[in-house]
Amino acid sequence: MSHASPQPSPAHRQSSAPQPHAPRPAVPAYDERQVEAELTAVAGGARGARHRARAARLWRSRALRLCGVFTLLALCGLVILVLVREQTGTRGFLVGLGLATLPVPLLLAAFRWLDRVEPMPWRNLVFSFGWGACAAALVSLLANTFATRWIATATADPASADTWGATVVAPIVEESAKAVAILLLFCFRGREFTGAVDGIVVAGFTATGFAFTENILYLGNAFGEDQAFGTSGLGSVTAATFFVRVVMSPFAHPLFTVLCGLGFGLAAATARRRRLRRIALPLLGLLLAMGMHALWNGSTSLFGPWGFYAVYGAFMVPAFGLLTWLTIWTRQRELHTISTHLPAYAAAGWLTPAEPPALSSMRARTMARDMARRAYGPAAGHAVSEYERFATSLAFLRHRAHRGAAGPDFVERERELLHRLWLRREVAAPALAYAARATGRTAYVPPHRDYDGYNPYRT
Repeated sequence: MSHASPQPSPAHRQSSAPQPHAPRPAVPAYDERQVEAELTAVAGGARGARHRARAARLWRSRALRLCGVFTLLALCGLVILVLVREQTGTRGFLVGLGLATLPVPLLLAAFRWLDRVEPMPWRNLVFSFGWGACAAALVSLLANTFATRWIATATADPASADTWGATVVAPIVEESAKAVAILLLFCFRGREFTGAVDGIVVAGFTATGFAFTENILYLGNAFGEDQAFGTSGLGSVTAATFFVRVVMSPFAHPLFTVLCGLGFGLAAATARRRRLRRIALPLLGLLLAMGMHALWNGSTSLFGPWGFYAVYGAFMVPAFGLLTWLTIWTRQRELHTISTHLPAYAAAGWLTPAEPPALSSMRARTMARDMARRAYGPAAGHAVSEYERFATSLAFLRHRAHRGAAGPDFVERERELLHRLWLRREVAAPALAYAARATGRTAYVPPHRDYDGYNPYRT
C-alpha cells in the first residue's frame, strides 16, 4: 500500500512543532477542493478515482435533496403564516410574533452551549428549527383542527371534543410531527448524530421552533380577545398567556421533545448489531414525550382548577431539573471520552502528548483558540477551532468503534479525520501545548502495547 502522507512519530512531531522564538507559522488556506484532492490521493489509485466519481454523483443528488427540503420548509412556512394571520389578524400576528420571539434566543443559546464539545453543524440545527416552526406546526394545526371537529361531530359534545383534542390528539400529533426531524437527521446525518447530547440538541431546536409558532398563535388570539372586550394591562388575557407560556413554561415543548431526542441519541450510541434496542429506544422516548405532553395539557381537566400548578411544581420542574443534570453529566462524559481515547493517537505519533489533556478541557480549548487568534490572526484561531472539532470527532469515532457502533466506513473516516488534523497541526499544536501548560493539564499516555490500530497508514 502506498502512503501519500508521512509516517508520523512522536519524535518527528516534537521536532516539527515551532519553538517559542520560531518564525510565525503559516496558516494555510483550507480550500475544501484541495483537501478532497489530498484525501483522494491518500485513498490511492483507481479506487480513489471510483470514489471521486461516486462522490461527485452523490454531491449533485445531495444538493438537489437539500434544495427540495428547504423549499418544502419555505412553502410550509408561507402556509402557516397565512393560517396564523387569518386566525389572529394582522395586529394580533405582529403582537404575537414580537412576544413569542423573546424566549427563542435564550433557549437556542442554552442548547448550543450544551453542544460545545462536538458542535452539531449549523445546517442541521437550522433544519431542525425550521422543521419545528414550519412543517411540524402546519401538520399539527391541520391535524388537530380536523380531529377535534371530527370528535365534536361524532359525539355531539364540543366541550368534550376540546378536552380529548388537547389531552389525546395534540400530544400524539405534535410529538410525532416534531420527531420526524430527529428521525431524518438520525437516518441521513448519522455521521454527525453520534450520541445523547446530539439527540437532545436537535430535539431542543425542533421543539423551540414549534413553540415559537404556537406561541404566535396563542398570543395573537389572546390579543384579539383583549381588543374585542377592551381589556388591557396586567389583567388582560395577553398578559396571562404571556406569563404562562413564556415566563413560567418556555421549556415545556423542549422538555417533551428532548425525551424523544434522548431516545434517538442513545440509539445512535448503541452497537449496530443490537437492532431491537436501536428501534425500541426512540419509540420509548416518543411515548414518554407524548405521555408528559398529555399530562401537561390535561392537568386542569384531570386535577381541577389548581391542577396546572400542581403538575408544574410536582412534576414539570423536577423533570426539567433532572434532564438538565443528565445533559450536563453527559457532556462531562464526552470530555472524559476525549481524554480516554486521544492519548493512544498521541502515542502513535499523530498528536503531541499535551494535546489530549488540553482537548478534554473546555477552558483549555477556548484558551488555545484565543492564543492563536491573538498571536497569528483570525485564520489561526479558526484553524485551531477546526482542529479541536476534528480531534473530538476522532475520539468519538474510536469510542463508537469500541462499543461496536461505528459504521462500515470507520477506517476511511478515521483516515480522513487524521489527515485533516495533520493539515492543521503546525498552528494548533503550539496553541494547545500553551493551553495545557496554562491550565495545568498534564499529559498522560495509556499503556497500550500496540498502536498500529491507531494509525491507518501503517501496514
